[in-house]
Amino acid sequence: MQIDIEFNSGAQLPMDAIPQLARLAESHGFGCAWGGEANNKDPTVMLAAIAAVTSRIKVGSAVYHILGRTPATLALQAVGIDELSGGRFLLGIGSSNPTIAKWHGLPLDRPLSRVREYVEIVRAAMKGEKLQFEGQFFSCQGFKLAFKPSSTTIPIYLAAFGPKMSRLAGSLTDGVLINMANPNEIRRIVAQVKGGAEEAGKDPTGVEIICKVRCSVAPDHAQARDALSRTLTFYVLADYYRDLLTRMGFGNEVEAMRAAWKSGGFHAARGLITDRLFAGVPFVAATSVREIRERIQPYWDAGATRIILPYVPSSQDVVGEMENFISSWDSAEK
Repeated sequence: MQIDIEFNSGAQLPMDAIPQLARLAESHGFGCAWGGEANNKDPTVMLAAIAAVTSRIKVGSAVYHILGRTPATLALQAVGIDELSGGRFLLGIGSSNPTIAKWHGLPLDRPLSRVREYVEIVRAAMKGEKLQFEGQFFSCQGFKLAFKPSSTTIPIYLAAFGPKMSRLAGSLTDGVLINMANPNEIRRIVAQVKGGAEEAGKDPTGVEIICKVRCSVAPDHAQARDALSRTLTFYVLADYYRDLLTRMGFGNEVEAMRAAWKSGGFHAARGLITDRLFAGVPFVAATSVREIRERIQPYWDAGATRIILPYVPSSQDVVGEMENFISSWDSAEK
C-alpha cells in the first residue's frame, strides 16, 4: 500500500513552487508525485521539473489523454521523463472525454479500440522498436527513437470506471487509475480489472489498483467541505461522470444539480450538494491530517494498492497550506 500526492489538478499552485513541494513530499514519505492533464498547467513541464530535483519519489501522469498528442509524441515524452528521473516514471493514460475531444477538434468514438491501438504504439515505441503501424484510428510509419532507451520497462496504467474499460485495463496494462469512485464502486472495478487480467493470462494479484481521494484540511469541517464542493460540482456537471455517480446511487442529486445549473448557474448547482452525496464520494473534508489517514482506510479495504491524494486548499495561501499538509503527513502516522 502506497500513499501518493497529486499537484495542480485544479491549477492553484504556481508552477515554480512545485519542485520544492515535491522535494518536501519525497522527504515525508509520499511514494509518487502525479500530475493530470486538462486545461490546467502542463503536466509534462511539471513532471520534468519534479524529476530533476528529486531522487526517490516516483513521478506519474494521471492522466495523459490519448487525444492530446500522437502516440509517438507521448513515447518521446515518457522516455524522456523516465531517463531524467532515473527510471521513476509511471505512465497513466486515459481515453479522454467529450469536452477534451472538442478542445482538440477530434472525434471520441469507439474508445476501447482507440485505446488498444494507442497503447500498442506507445509501448513498442518506448522499447525503441521501429514502427510500421497502420490501424483504424492511429498510424505510425517509420518512427524509431534516435537513441537507445533505458532497459527499464515503463509501467502503463489506464484510467477506467466503466465495465469494458476496466476489463481492458486489466488485460492490456499494468493497472487501473480510478477517479471519483467510492469504496463500493472500487470493489466492482477491482473485480472487473482482475477478470480482465485473468482472461489475458496474467496474474490478477499483480495488477495495480490506483484511486484518487481528494482532501482538504481546515480549522473546521465546513470550511474544508466548502473548498471541496467546488470540485465536486464540476464533476457532477460533467456528462462523462453522470453515469458513474448515478450508478453509485446519486442519480437524484445529480439531476437536481444539473437542473439548477441550467436555470441558475454553477453556484445554484453547488448549493444543492447534499450531506448524503458528499459523504458518498471520494472527498475527505478534515480538520487534521490524522483524520484523513483514518478516513481513507475503506479504500484500502476495497482493494486499492495506491491512493493518490489531490489536495484542495481551503485558503488563499495555497503554497503554505500544501507545505503544511505534506509536512504533517508522516508525523500523523505515529
